[in-house]
Amino acid sequence: MSITMGTTLASLVTNKRRVSALKSLGIVTVGDALTYYPFRVTEPVPLRAIREAAPGQQMAFAAVIRDMRVVPMNARRGYRLEATVDDADFARSRRVPGSTARLTFFSYRKSYVDWVSVRLRAGTSVVVSGMPGEYMGQLQFTHPEILTVAPVPAGAGAGLEGYARGAASGNGAFAGSADPYASAQSAYPPAATAPSGAALKYDADTVQEALTRVCRPRPVYHASSRISSEHIHETILGLLWMMGARTSSTPDGQLAGAGAAGIVAPATDTIAVQNGEEKSGTTAESGAEALSQSIPDVLPESVRKAKNLMHRAEAFLAIHDPASTARFKEAIETLRYEEAFVSQVSLLKARSHAHKSAAHSCPLVTDSLRDQFIASLPFSLTAGQQQVIHDIAADLAHDWPMQRLLQGEVGSGKTVVALAAMLQAVDAGYQAVLVAPTQVLAEQHAETIGRMVEQLKPAIPVTLLTGGMKLAARRKALAAASSGEPGIIVATHAAFSKTFQAPHLALVVIDEQHRFGVEQRESLNAKTDDGTTPHLLVMTATPIPRTAAMTWFGDLDISWLTELPGGRKPIRTVVVNEADAATMGRMFAHIRARVDAGERTYIVCPRIDADDEENEGGSGVSAAAGSALGRAAASGSSARTAAGGRATRAAADAIGIDDPYETFDENGETVARPPLHAVAEIADRLQKLPQFQGIRFATLTGRDKDDVKTQVMADFAGGETPILVSTTVIEVGVDVKQASCIVIFDADRYGLSQLHQLRGRVGRGGTNSWAFLISRAEPGSPAEQRLEVIHHSLDGAEIAQADLEFRGAGDVLGDAQSGGKSSLKLLRVVKDADMIADARTRAEQLLAADPELAGEVQLAGAVLDFTRGNETFLTSS
Repeated sequence: MSITMGTTLASLVTNKRRVSALKSLGIVTVGDALTYYPFRVTEPVPLRAIREAAPGQQMAFAAVIRDMRVVPMNARRGYRLEATVDDADFARSRRVPGSTARLTFFSYRKSYVDWVSVRLRAGTSVVVSGMPGEYMGQLQFTHPEILTVAPVPAGAGAGLEGYARGAASGNGAFAGSADPYASAQSAYPPAATAPSGAALKYDADTVQEALTRVCRPRPVYHASSRISSEHIHETILGLLWMMGARTSSTPDGQLAGAGAAGIVAPATDTIAVQNGEEKSGTTAESGAEALSQSIPDVLPESVRKAKNLMHRAEAFLAIHDPASTARFKEAIETLRYEEAFVSQVSLLKARSHAHKSAAHSCPLVTDSLRDQFIASLPFSLTAGQQQVIHDIAADLAHDWPMQRLLQGEVGSGKTVVALAAMLQAVDAGYQAVLVAPTQVLAEQHAETIGRMVEQLKPAIPVTLLTGGMKLAARRKALAAASSGEPGIIVATHAAFSKTFQAPHLALVVIDEQHRFGVEQRESLNAKTDDGTTPHLLVMTATPIPRTAAMTWFGDLDISWLTELPGGRKPIRTVVVNEADAATMGRMFAHIRARVDAGERTYIVCPRIDADDEENEGGSGVSAAAGSALGRAAASGSSARTAAGGRATRAAADAIGIDDPYETFDENGETVARPPLHAVAEIADRLQKLPQFQGIRFATLTGRDKDDVKTQVMADFAGGETPILVSTTVIEVGVDVKQASCIVIFDADRYGLSQLHQLRGRVGRGGTNSWAFLISRAEPGSPAEQRLEVIHHSLDGAEIAQADLEFRGAGDVLGDAQSGGKSSLKLLRVVKDADMIADARTRAEQLLAADPELAGEVQLAGAVLDFTRGNETFLTSS
């Protein structure tokens, strides 16, 4: 069986618990594993004899176990294991006297203590790596890393003694050498296996091998409670061995060579060694060649040589088994450039393909509906709106499809721009569809647009189509659309159903935060009866830095609306520590005063229920996803880690944070955080406060049925329930002009762009407005620093730039770009702007010479994979 990047781990890894744990991190195939990059690499561990130890400084040495004992801890439950080690032979090679030290292990589990006891039997040769300390006047290593070394045959010298003799003759490795691996081969006796029939399995065949393994830089991966970084590393190295790697990449840039450190063959109880693959007898050269065949390069050879980059297989090897930290960084840069190049080729091809398609031309006419509409507005358009309307008008006049992204601040007037474009299409005799992400927003758009066009001549039909409509109304709406009569259709996901037909569709407008990928766009293209492709306008209020927009939406023309209409007052933003009871009390008193003045307040919580695991059944969320979410919330880890490595649409129903910030310790383990607040919990608590006596509350979540959502919003806008406790469902385009306050619980766990979106729900009626960000962040923590950005800025572009620097492009733009199917995991949109520009230039040159990538088969495949994983013109859960 040949192993490729698409081979599943379940077919290779015999430890099924490990397969399951890796799957929880989103690692399902060999490709997933090799692209699960470490977040840092440790510095090389220096070799020191015990007498050279400095407390608090990492070190490694070789020694022999002299004695070992297990001591029950009477005062506390558990055991203490102590082993004394002697490094006399190793110290002799370093020309210092030998000495002893104590290795100490603590555990409540007798099984663990027994396992360590078997490994550390008296007379066993070991290599130790750890941080020395002092206890009762003796040097002590607490829970060090231990590698046991197999005994050698009598004729080869007695383990470390043979090592010492080699050192004494001037061939000793690590004895003052600048390169600790320079003469490793000659320092030790030949490899020898354990005696036949031995019950103990040794970690290394030779001292040389063990010292090399503990001293080399080591990658550290984001781990979980189910699998450690060490086991992730072990699995990846095993996969590389199976694909042909026998040695690490060497500093001269070749995949393998004489004297390179070997990759240890995986144990058969972890990795299933395939038929025909032996643990010995394979040369380094043939192993390197096999790895290159299993992992072909993606970048064109000319680009790789011009940029002096590694082969892809070599880069994977240097990342997961680095010979040095410099080698690791070089490999990261190689794969980062690969991501930049693939993304730019994909975007350029998409743009070229769009210009080859046919679309309905919608030129402006005399006394157009668009001009009538603009003249009827009770306010003047901003300069930005006028410019964007002009640009769209020029695009619509072409006979190839417009593809434009309109990014604008909350309340900047995007709907007016979209309506002007739709009226231009209707004036040309065609249909236009506005797709909204929720029924509430679709109904709001239909009402607003109907009111705006009611005075126009001739009359413009506005049809509402949602999944929650009664059957008779839905049939009527579908019939109106299928008639082909020029008009405006406002729809939700129903626009993508097979029953929806719009034969004269010329323009599709996608409103903010709607997932719109390849399959959905193709379904809209199929609605036309003449094979044309509709013009496309994607709108978003999610702030996107220009560098990110040029990277992610390079196949679209991009317009920005930065001016706000007159009359909007700045929103005052206040960060409140949840533990500060006095400030919390004053905030609630302020909210009561605003409610008494006839205004409205949003209270936002990230979770629906206090125990989502028990309540998933009625929400349409799968049991598996629900269970994962419940565990994630309980442990403080994000839904993204718990539910398969990325946030899912099911997760969005239960946890409204767009992409929670992970918190990791230095070993890559997720750090537990307090459970997120829930709508039901907060609504119950607030109603009992004296500040809100006599005030009616309402709740709103993604699980509520569409008719319930509509009624709740109507009651809130009308003032019957002036305080609305909800999830982030209100983030999407909800427009209640009387809303003047918003309180966001667990604000330290949201992305800045999402906080900016939520904050934009208030102050839409020209009144003074406030946003209260409730936080449990530690003083001086990164979470507190993030909140300071939103506290001091109302500039969406500035906030988006900060969010990008804190989190990376994927998290800002959505989970389709944060991993999962996406191949982009290393590219940093802000810091790598120059790299992206260089990649775009080279991509343009390549496509000019080979538009179909006929001569670059591997690149063509990578471009196809990228397109499938990333063609989501705007994503945010």
